[in-house]
Amino acid sequence: MRRYIMLAMCQILWNALASAQIGNPFIHDPSTIMECEGKYYTFGTGGDGLMSADGWTWDTGAIRPGGGAAPDALKIGDRYLVAYSGTGGGMNGGHTGCVLTMWNKTLNSLSPDFKYTEPVEVANSDGYEDCDAIDPGLLLDPTTGRLWMSYGTYFGFIRIVELDPNTGKRIEGNEPINIAIDCEATDLIYRNGWYYLLGTHGTCCDGVNSTYNIVVGRSRNITGPYLDNVGRDMLKGGGKMVLAAGYGQVGAGHFGRFIVDKEVEKLSCHFEADYSRGGYSVLAIRPLLWKNDWPIVGEPFQEGVYEIESERRGYALELAVDFTRQETERRRWFKKVDNEILKPIAFQTLQEVMKDWPKGNIPVRTGDYMFRPHQKWEIKAVPNAGGYLGGPYYKIVIAGTNRALTATANKELTTIPEFTGVPEQLWRIDQLTDGTFRIMPKAVPGTTEPMVIYSIGDSTPTLAPFDANSDNSKWNFTKR
Repeated sequence: MRRYIMLAMCQILWNALASAQIGNPFIHDPSTIMECEGKYYTFGTGGDGLMSADGWTWDTGAIRPGGGAAPDALKIGDRYLVAYSGTGGGMNGGHTGCVLTMWNKTLNSLSPDFKYTEPVEVANSDGYEDCDAIDPGLLLDPTTGRLWMSYGTYFGFIRIVELDPNTGKRIEGNEPINIAIDCEATDLIYRNGWYYLLGTHGTCCDGVNSTYNIVVGRSRNITGPYLDNVGRDMLKGGGKMVLAAGYGQVGAGHFGRFIVDKEVEKLSCHFEADYSRGGYSVLAIRPLLWKNDWPIVGEPFQEGVYEIESERRGYALELAVDFTRQETERRRWFKKVDNEILKPIAFQTLQEVMKDWPKGNIPVRTGDYMFRPHQKWEIKAVPNAGGYLGGPYYKIVIAGTNRALTATANKELTTIPEFTGVPEQLWRIDQLTDGTFRIMPKAVPGTTEPMVIYSIGDSTPTLAPFDANSDNSKWNFTKR
């Protein structure tokens, strides 16, 4: 029994490692991720934050004065607005607090333009009212250009207030509106005519015992009411689950949305405790999907052996080799012989067919999936190859071999006998908002134009620019 427990624990830790950001992604209450001058930044409680050159490997480097707690950040025009809590949330034993905003032209601390403005107070709480001025979340309404901020904790209401997008100050005379209870660390987003209030529910700051989880309600109006999927008002404790514990990580909180591309979105948050990293709070980035205009979270991509299936037709990516028949006795489908002892038929093995494959490069095609060796792809992260926002680069090889999928200089696909780790053999796998995937080489020889694996015909995969509106650009992975 002890052996099985240890194996289960190892599997939990491996799943956590396989899905977690690398480097030093230790942070609590991360802000929405900002991109600046080709790098990514997020700020956290206590001041400063994390920086990444590729979105996969994170380390210290984001600088934010003022200390305090639970910041958020937003790019408006060519400047960055940062909001943070001066106190509050029960810090120092009380619930008096304030939210402040400040600007910077850049988040790159090495730039000569790096200089924060003096902070200005935009919300406060006196410790007696039913609101705690902490945990700001910013939204620049794309339909009106108006700037809004939510704030508050479990110690009372979540409120929304309007700010001036030019100054970051509170609009004179604007009074906050109550929009939710029983959550904190809120964020506001807009999509397809809906405003969404993402809140963090549950208990925080208790390590592996933290029950933090992210919930959501939506409204046609920025000031609410925010209702969940069964019509419960968040002012009465409603909220549809978005993300809870999993993969050896517990305590999901502080939602942030990052739009990578059309139909490619990411969710950022922290997990209060990562089992694989000694129970420390870490940054996490997951695919953000949408179903019936509700946000859901995609699973972190896991290494394994897969069928890679085209959304266009449902055919499987395969080596363009001759089909090898399995020589077995044919059975009459309509009648079984009386008293016949049924014997299982062995699956076709790699060793049976590989000897007949060409020795050099072999192109790929798509065809009916029959769980044959030339259709089974092993996908593994490549250590020290870098990554992208939320994921590492992968190698894609025929399972049981080192024959690697690669992009060619004429913008086609082939496989080479041995994986060497050059950029055209490294693959980025992004889950799209509809749940399908795009598969991109890190580089295509001879061009800097981004390309994806693309079906130009039912049986003909190639490389082409990503088209979010076409099933030709979309693929699915099924573990086999």
